[in-house]
Amino acid sequence: MKRDFTYTDAPPVHGVRGRAILAAHPEVASLIGVNRLSALWIVGLIAVQLLVAAAAAKVPWWVVVAGAWCFGAFVNHALYVLIHECTHNLVFKSPRWNKLAGMVCDFALVVPGALGFRKYHLYHHRYLGQYVLDPDIVSRREARLIGHTPLRKAVWVFFLAVSQALRPMKLKSLTGIPMWDRWMTANLIVQVIVDVLILALLGPRALAYLALSTLFALGLHPLGGRWIQEHYVTREGQGTYSYYGPLNKLCFDMGLHNEHHDFPGVPWNRLAQLRRLGNEYYRDLKSYRSWTAVLLRFIFDPSMSGYSRIISPDGASSRQPV
Repeated sequence: MKRDFTYTDAPPVHGVRGRAILAAHPEVASLIGVNRLSALWIVGLIAVQLLVAAAAAKVPWWVVVAGAWCFGAFVNHALYVLIHECTHNLVFKSPRWNKLAGMVCDFALVVPGALGFRKYHLYHHRYLGQYVLDPDIVSRREARLIGHTPLRKAVWVFFLAVSQALRPMKLKSLTGIPMWDRWMTANLIVQVIVDVLILALLGPRALAYLALSTLFALGLHPLGGRWIQEHYVTREGQGTYSYYGPLNKLCFDMGLHNEHHDFPGVPWNRLAQLRRLGNEYYRDLKSYRSWTAVLLRFIFDPSMSGYSRIISPDGASSRQPV
């Protein structure tokens, strides 16, 4: 069983492959831009969740939980994908408007995470695979906590939302980068106001439905396999993986992760076209058709753990306990 990450001296693959695809298919450049229709999706999904939350206020608790698992998780997961679009300024041209749109996405998510995600996800792209600066990589302490047993890994996946929320603390402890800024503070204040209004107007069951929808969307749920799919290693030497299964239709093609890292300026509605244009570069990469299978393998395969990540040379330079 692995007790450390996999280290590599290979150059970052995404920039190299992106340039090669662009040279072979110059028309890919026309795919880069914004998709303002995403703003309508944000409004529509928020409206749906608030309507369902209002209905949840009048049903038994077991129905609230079941509804969050069977329906709400998919909606809130889709909203997280749209936050991701806002993070890359793919909804509007103005970063300010994208930040505001991300804050609106949080209305149904209960947790004020959009602006924190924006800040730290951009570090993930810029420093992919670097232990110190890539906040998507768990700390060694967390990897030891996750361990290799099915129970411990399942518990970690269930509370993955908590893990992701605390991940910026690793970045702050290793680099001194401050966790808070004025946008994150505004995000927090606005979301607290929204949560109080939901609680006052719709009741505790409504707020619980939304909170459980978020917990399931990020955790022990078929959708939870996405968080493992993206960068947990199942083929030697490959650090990023795409998913081409049916759930992409419910989450704005978020599974096309190699394509996204190669061209983070391409919005969700053009990623499938990017894949077709660059098919010769993607067809031989390992990919997945089932997030559930990915999740079950992670939980029950003792060789997989929090250490199942590829670390770049800059990451290798920090091989000290954390």
